[in-house]
Formats: sequence, C-alpha cells, structure tokens
Amino acid sequence: MAYVPLEKVLKNVESIYKAVNLASKRAIELNEGAPKLVNVNSTKLSSIALEEIMQGKIKYKKIKKEGK
Repeated sequence: MAYVPLEKVLKNVESIYKAVNLASKRAIELNEGAPKLVNVNSTKLSSIALEEIMQGKIKYKKIKKEGK
C-alpha cells in the first residue's frame, strides 16, 4: 500500500472530512472505469484517489444550491 502523507493532502483540501469525502467519490469513479490522473505503482483505488488529491489533480468544489 502506498503511503500518502496526510499533511500534503490537507494542503489541497480544507478539512479531513472533505478529503475523505472527495477520495471516496473519486475511488468510486475509478472503480467505474474512470482513467487515473497520476502514475502510481499502487493498485488500491483509495491510494490512487489520495495521490490525485495530493498532486492537485482532483479538487473539492462547493456547489451552490439555487434559492440559497
């Protein structure tokens, strides 16, 4: 399993909650066939997703709801 330093992940995401949520959603996308955005040795989807976040390839985007 690849080691992804939490400090580097949190530089690109505001909170650990958002990082976990983003990594989870990205791992699901990877499982459904989305191409990897980084070149890593790991085959674990969660590690790939965290690496993508760490390298700034995936970002958390807040969606504004209409009427608010």
